[in-house]
Amino acid sequence: MITKPKGTYDVVDLDARNYNYIEEVVHTFAKLYNYDFIRTPIFESRELFHRGVGETTDIVTKETYDFQDKKGRDLTLRPEGTAGIVRSYIENKMYGNKELTKLYYFGTMYRYERPQAGRNREFTQFGMEALGSNDPAIDAEVISLPLRIFEALGIKNLKVKINSLGNIEDRKNYGEALKDYLKPHITDLCQDCQERFKKNPLRILDCKVDGEDKVIKNAPRILEYLSEESQERFKKVLNYLDTMDIDYEVDPNIVRGLDYYDHTVFEIVADIKELGASNVLAGGGRYNSLVKNLDGPDVPAMGFACGIERVLFTINTLELKCAEEKSLDVFVLYVNEEEKCHGLYLTQELRLNGFSTEMDYLEKSLKNQFKEADKYKAKYLIILNSEDLKEGLIELKDNLTKEKKKVKEINLIDELDGNM
Repeated sequence: MITKPKGTYDVVDLDARNYNYIEEVVHTFAKLYNYDFIRTPIFESRELFHRGVGETTDIVTKETYDFQDKKGRDLTLRPEGTAGIVRSYIENKMYGNKELTKLYYFGTMYRYERPQAGRNREFTQFGMEALGSNDPAIDAEVISLPLRIFEALGIKNLKVKINSLGNIEDRKNYGEALKDYLKPHITDLCQDCQERFKKNPLRILDCKVDGEDKVIKNAPRILEYLSEESQERFKKVLNYLDTMDIDYEVDPNIVRGLDYYDHTVFEIVADIKELGASNVLAGGGRYNSLVKNLDGPDVPAMGFACGIERVLFTINTLELKCAEEKSLDVFVLYVNEEEKCHGLYLTQELRLNGFSTEMDYLEKSLKNQFKEADKYKAKYLIILNSEDLKEGLIELKDNLTKEKKKVKEINLIDELDGNM
């Protein structure tokens, strides 16, 4: 039997309904916050992710799915959404249309990593990006978005963890101080950290292997190396979060796993014991240099991303009831061919008028059609009878109260509208 590849999974049954419900909630909040939908390709030039995500990240060094097409072009299945959004922003000259461009997306991503709860090799992310503003207020808006989405899904005990990485000069100064501190201990850390020490020491703070080591825990904090300007900017972000009644915790260990971040970085964490290490539901930050680094104009930007699988895992772990239980408005029953033909017509008409409707396509007996209607949790039954049809009548049964009545077929839609 052919089975799905390791690190992928099927979205079926309740997961599928919850998946759709999450999308509906995201679409709703995107509209409320005035974000426009964007779709980018599943694969892009390999260079985009090497230059955008960063040569020193685990994603680029270990996890990308790279391949050549038939013309020998180097391509990569997208491992994250922001780089592709920025490429599209530049290529389509969106910066010429308006000063602030607000975009959101859903997309399948690919990373070759060890599958675990809420983490797969093929996964879906949604995210939102605001390009064109360096205002700390937009930082607060972007942080509020995933928080409010998770609250709408019924997830409680949420916490915003936030940090500032400062500007380029701040990070350079901090990087030197961090290297001086880590140098005597570097051989005690993992091989990856030893490589990061040479290229990007900040990435050591995000190590999955040594993250809890006391050497990392006792490392100097970047907040101590922020310029006065960067400190003031960070204070404004926190002030705006206070204004929006958003609780937060300043966590100097938040650096995020991508090289393009500067200034504000954050994570939304569900403080729920049952989730274990899968409690980070979303993360993001400011990336003021990325557009320019990818040959676009000098445009500041802020965004976040969230893996839907991680949210589904949280919903299932907490046994939240998000999506409504599947049910039908109407089930149409028949006995003979004449009734079946009319039932097919009625089913179509009801669907076109907004009623979820089903009928039997397996030539079941009337008794088994009733059982099928119950399986679908149909609210109303239409029981067709050739004699009634000749008189223009339809037998309608309320499947909850079991009350039956005959209505004129021309009044059927109005009758259902009045009872739904």
